[in-house]
Amino acid sequence: MTVSLEVTAGVGTIRLDRPPMNALDVATQDRLKELADEATARDDVRAVVLYGGEKVFAAGADIKEMQAMDHAAMVLRARDLQDAFTAVARIPKPVVAAVTGYALGGGCELALCADYRIAADNAKLGQPEILLGLIPGAGGTQRLSRLIGPSRAKDLIFTGRMVKSDEALQLGLVDRVVPAAEVYEQAHTWAAKLAQGPAIALRAAKESVDRGLETDIDTGLAIERTWFSALFATEDRDRGMRSFVEEGPGKAKFV
Repeated sequence: MTVSLEVTAGVGTIRLDRPPMNALDVATQDRLKELADEATARDDVRAVVLYGGEKVFAAGADIKEMQAMDHAAMVLRARDLQDAFTAVARIPKPVVAAVTGYALGGGCELALCADYRIAADNAKLGQPEILLGLIPGAGGTQRLSRLIGPSRAKDLIFTGRMVKSDEALQLGLVDRVVPAAEVYEQAHTWAAKLAQGPAIALRAAKESVDRGLETDIDTGLAIERTWFSALFATEDRDRGMRSFVEEGPGKAKFV
């Protein structure tokens, strides 16, 4: 399989494994969607790490496969391509990308689907589709501009240039830069900590932020208000408040 899901202590690692560069061909995209849906449905998966291995996250789409596709073929495929990445972005649990080596094109777009990005100090990210006479097609024009702002996103998309990890951090494209040997460990640690948190509240927080950004502030506040009120019906809310009153902050054990 070009993509696998392994679960340890509440953390599901979605691992790309298509040597040498984890090119995202159609089969890999479809498998990615399957596993994103599985991670969403499984109760033993409380948080997710996206990982491409020690050498490379994903260097983009399979260009040879795309070259053979004409307009009609891509009209039929483009929605499935976006749906695969959207399935990752809509996992209702904390998701962190552990970015090593190249994260270009579709690889960068996959990292954008995560809630948090930890990059190796030798990582390189970018949207080079313009150099092929294309634009990003797996959410890059939308998620990148929402993450780092439209002018910075346009610079990367218009030029197709790669950015090293230090510039990516400065742009807000990644959230932390660590030595290459520590990327997966730190990503797993981030996910494992959140895997012990209140699952429904984390889901509520993620959906409130993500869906709120897609709409006007009044609608966003309504989404927040609905979730906020709903959490008063959960056992985790009872546990969290009881623990705070009796033991002080940060000691609650959630279910």
